[in-house]
Amino acid sequence: MNKARLLLNRTVPAAAGAAAAIMLFAGCGGASVNQSAADPAADGATACGTVNVAMNAWVGYTANAAVYSYVAKNELGCTVVQKDLNEQISWQGFASGEVDIVIENWGHDDLAKQYITDQKVAVDAGTTGNVGYIGWYVAPWMAEKYPDITEWENLNKYASMLATSESGGKGQLLDGDPAFVTNDEALVKNLNLDYKVVFSGSEAALIQSFRTAEQNKTPILGYFYEPQWFLAQVPLKKVNLPAWTEGCDANAEEVACDYPEYKLNKIISKKFADSGSPAAKLAKSFNWTNEDQNAVATDIQGGMMPEEAAKKWVDANEDAVNAWLN
Repeated sequence: MNKARLLLNRTVPAAAGAAAAIMLFAGCGGASVNQSAADPAADGATACGTVNVAMNAWVGYTANAAVYSYVAKNELGCTVVQKDLNEQISWQGFASGEVDIVIENWGHDDLAKQYITDQKVAVDAGTTGNVGYIGWYVAPWMAEKYPDITEWENLNKYASMLATSESGGKGQLLDGDPAFVTNDEALVKNLNLDYKVVFSGSEAALIQSFRTAEQNKTPILGYFYEPQWFLAQVPLKKVNLPAWTEGCDANAEEVACDYPEYKLNKIISKKFADSGSPAAKLAKSFNWTNEDQNAVATDIQGGMMPEEAAKKWVDANEDAVNAWLN
């Protein structure tokens, strides 16, 4: 979620969901980007061959990848290998052919320039249909008790209340995985806020922190994002940062505006795009809504294996799947 999530108190953390999907679809554990894909001829794969899917560590991504992988495997006869990688490392696999698809990309203009424009080893495969939002959020109880906290100009008034042992006397702004797309340290500096960014380490930890804060009525200000199944359970309240305008975030060091709206897209390797593989065509046509993703993600975090959650959605949405395939 070169900015991040996106995007958790869940019974199956995003990384675990991705790992489970790897075992289900590929029959193996996680892979690094320098590991070779299986030989299609060796395992009797059809003409579709092997598809290498990067797995980034948030449950929404796992939902997208699970449905794509299920259809590729069961409708097209592909061998799907899922590789548990963070956002930036995933792109390195395009040049070597060891990653064929990143199924949910959140911006990353720097990586797009490097691998699409300059190296020409990757291509934009179109939008997923999902619209992404990143921002700062507080627990619902805080917005109710301190209604002006949702305006950024008032945040310094609450800095002492939000201070923790990790924030060094300043208010804490809790982020997720350091690999996520984030401008938060620049925002804190450029908006002259008496806060320190502290990384929770994962989407799962971020969600857990928000859930606990709402349950115990303890203060929290943190980075969060949509689409996100958790917001249906705990409706976090967004803080209004200075409005985003075209170019206001062009210089990463000088960002002093809110995050833009992200039209989430798919990135595939140039070799894969030109291969004629039906899996590449499926990657280009794969398209659904935030509600679709949240439905699958909710099933996964509720305990379903990713392939099982994908099958449930595919069985209930045959027309959509047929449209992708045709």
